[in-house]
Amino acid sequence: MPLYRDFSDDNATILVWKYDESENLDIHELLEPENAEKVKDYHPKKLLEVLMVRKLLKGLKPDSKILYKEREPFLSPRDAEISITHSFPFAAIAISKNKIGIDVEKFNPKILRVIDKFTYENERGFIPEDKADTFYTIIWSVKESMYKIHHSKYWSLKKNYEVKPFELKHLHKISCRVYDDQFSDEFKARVEFFDDYCFTIVEE
Repeated sequence: MPLYRDFSDDNATILVWKYDESENLDIHELLEPENAEKVKDYHPKKLLEVLMVRKLLKGLKPDSKILYKEREPFLSPRDAEISITHSFPFAAIAISKNKIGIDVEKFNPKILRVIDKFTYENERGFIPEDKADTFYTIIWSVKESMYKIHHSKYWSLKKNYEVKPFELKHLHKISCRVYDDQFSDEFKARVEFFDDYCFTIVEE
């Protein structure tokens, strides 16, 4: 299998795969029967992403399945924590003893159209204008990774997730947090670049 990147650390196995047309992805072999209905109307590329993640899992934990509870993936049996992400042609999986969130995003200037949906104006003062799309893609991706740890349909990426000011030369320990009126959970995000993509890792 054409493994593209390995970002594993002492706590987690974190693998990224880039799609290769020569690879055989047999839906009957890879997809859990419990998810057949879920994917029946998926676009072919989205289905490939799903199968790529399963192929990665087979190489790591061949007797495990990825199932879902309210759209949140979990491993069955529940002997580890999992996070998955994909943006064709990439798919990635993280398996850890602790809660973990990963996210992959393609850099795209169009993100500047939606910054009001996930940031407040007073959060933006450190962002240089000539690199705005890069910074906002990182912020979006870090917040998505935190969301996968603190999954709740009631929480807003804008209201409940914060990414502290950072520089592009220091991307391995970005301070960030999930919070509400009662608590604040602090994290350090790790950001990696490859091709024209941003890949973020947040570990509990």
